[in-house]
Amino acid sequence: MICRMRSVLLLLLTFSISYSIVSQDNDIDSFIESYAKNNQFNGTILVQKDSTILCHKSFGIADRRFNVPITNETVYKVASITKAFTSVLILQLYDEGKLDLSQTINTYLPDYKGEAGDKVTIHQLLNHTSGMRQIDTISSLENAFKYGLGYLQKPNASDDLLRLFEQDSLVNEPGEKWSYNNFEYMVLGKIIEKLRNKTYEEVLHEKILVPIKMMNTGVLHTENIVDKLASTYLSSNKSSNLMPDLPVYMENWYAEGNLYSCTNDLMKFSNALFNQHLLKKESLDLMLTPGLNEYGYGVWIRGKEDLKVMERFGSIMGANSIWTYFLNKRITVVILSNTNLTDLGKYAMGIGKNILKKE
Repeated sequence: MICRMRSVLLLLLTFSISYSIVSQDNDIDSFIESYAKNNQFNGTILVQKDSTILCHKSFGIADRRFNVPITNETVYKVASITKAFTSVLILQLYDEGKLDLSQTINTYLPDYKGEAGDKVTIHQLLNHTSGMRQIDTISSLENAFKYGLGYLQKPNASDDLLRLFEQDSLVNEPGEKWSYNNFEYMVLGKIIEKLRNKTYEEVLHEKILVPIKMMNTGVLHTENIVDKLASTYLSSNKSSNLMPDLPVYMENWYAEGNLYSCTNDLMKFSNALFNQHLLKKESLDLMLTPGLNEYGYGVWIRGKEDLKVMERFGSIMGANSIWTYFLNKRITVVILSNTNLTDLGKYAMGIGKNILKKE
């Protein structure tokens, strides 16, 4: 009888603790529900102010073949949010004195061929000012159906991809212009591997995922089934007519876009980063210093005062995501989706502004 009472008390205590970290706000909930309904949102939203969770909600279908609903535990392809992880791994090497941001590619990859090798710095790779040729050249969904998706539909190893593009000529002088380019983060991934003498995946687990207990995050492999991973669906005209994503080998996105995760794990990453558990303050400041096009290292930094935000979008066909942090208000919004139907940037900013109205 005493044991049973202790069990009941423990259960009640556990419920009380878990409930106390969730703040109920009808205005925020109402906005989230309304926006989801009016903008065909499929996905999961997690919102935090300081260390308090304000909202954690899910909408829509994870797998349309079997009508599997999305839940708060659903896992998603997070696309280019991967770049923020790659930036942190590079800056950890900087913190340890193993890497100089002003040095060129050839300093760390001496076998790298092509004119970028002794011209482009690590800093320029991180902030998309390398002057390298863009490697993603699919202009439309119509062309993708007609001609395919090129190298993305072949099982390339990361070394093969490096060899495929490294000898391309520069299109402009390094540091001169901003141009979003996945290849820059491919090169950064290879530098991480070279300096750590481990695969990108091994370094990611050792330096980020394991220390902060991101148990539902990892690198996608075509041959592996990821538990609770949402299938992704694409619309060509933002209508409700969806098709499955075109077939690709996700490994081709490597250190620039090949992670899966969930909202809880990305919130752990955000908290660890901004509480300086992953980087020293100097390195975090470098990451958050906007350069051309308001871009830092793997993230955008926009606005000012209460609306000064760090943003990191991810988008590969139906896989769409955003991680937004209001820098002066400690508001974090993570939105993960398995369709391209919804403007996640407007959604995240709308949530943040609704929270600020309450202050």
